[in-house]
Amino acid sequence: MLKPVANLFKALCSNAHPGGIAHAVSVGLLLGLMPKNNLLWYLVFVFCLFVRFNRAMYLLMILFSSAIAVAFDPLFDRLGYAFLTIPSLANFFGWLLDIPFVAFTKFNNTVVCGSLLAGLLLYVPVNVLARVLLKVWRRYAVPVLRRTPIVKALGKLPFFAAIADSVQG
Repeated sequence: MLKPVANLFKALCSNAHPGGIAHAVSVGLLLGLMPKNNLLWYLVFVFCLFVRFNRAMYLLMILFSSAIAVAFDPLFDRLGYAFLTIPSLANFFGWLLDIPFVAFTKFNNTVVCGSLLAGLLLYVPVNVLARVLLKVWRRYAVPVLRRTPIVKALGKLPFFAAIADSVQG
């Protein structure tokens, strides 16, 4: 159970490529914002398991953004309604509903559509922000953490040794 946490800290503190972590943050946010009761969520979730990025950060971001997504449901509802009622797309949405199993994605639900659009719109800014924060974390926070007596003391305890080793380098 502690190994994924240790791997996450090791990725955050090491020279691992920041793109994988930033991608995990962005996709985790996208999935965390979406309601979980539709086929679209499960398809994206399973598809992302085949993509190469930090899985611990991916799952952590899904949990974190799922906790805050409920507060944004009214915004997602308005955004989804505005998109689904575009007159020029009405025939396209009708055609999609005629395809078997597409209705199980619930793309025509305003909250599902709005949260998917919000996640897609936020993907690039969150990815850039995650890369910047990761560089700041590695440049300034990690050297300070390595010198703290708490990290050194935790490194001596067997339970926390894996996490402390990842921070200490």
